[in-house]
Amino acid sequence: MAKAAELLPGIPLLAGGKSFGGRMTSGAHAESPLDEVCGLVFLGFPLHAPGKPGLERAVHLASVRIPMLFLQGTRDDFARLDLITEVCAGLGPHARLELFDGADHSFGVKKGSGRTKVEVQEDMAATIAAWADLGPRGADE
Repeated sequence: MAKAAELLPGIPLLAGGKSFGGRMTSGAHAESPLDEVCGLVFLGFPLHAPGKPGLERAVHLASVRIPMLFLQGTRDDFARLDLITEVCAGLGPHARLELFDGADHSFGVKKGSGRTKVEVQEDMAATIAAWADLGPRGADE
């Protein structure tokens, strides 16, 4: 991140990842915040193992003091919808939850949904870009 900040001075930097990568990023940031990072983006945050609902994997998020964007499918077996909604609501203005109807943990959708995985991914990219245009700092407002 320090190298990215050096190469792109003045450009807001986001960190995050898909599934476990996002959870590792948030855990690392909770332990030792990176000054260069102004927001975290999670693509399918793995709140719990499939069939084993729980909130333990989200405890560290309360220590994150920068805006967070959660992109979740409504059929994600790793984040029961009521629980991820509860987690994000509990984080207050630092967290924004964006749901992708009918998408699973990999953001795949059923053939009968009328959408393709690529279309869902394009929507996800647009969602991240719009959120970043707020300047993730604006997500707190």
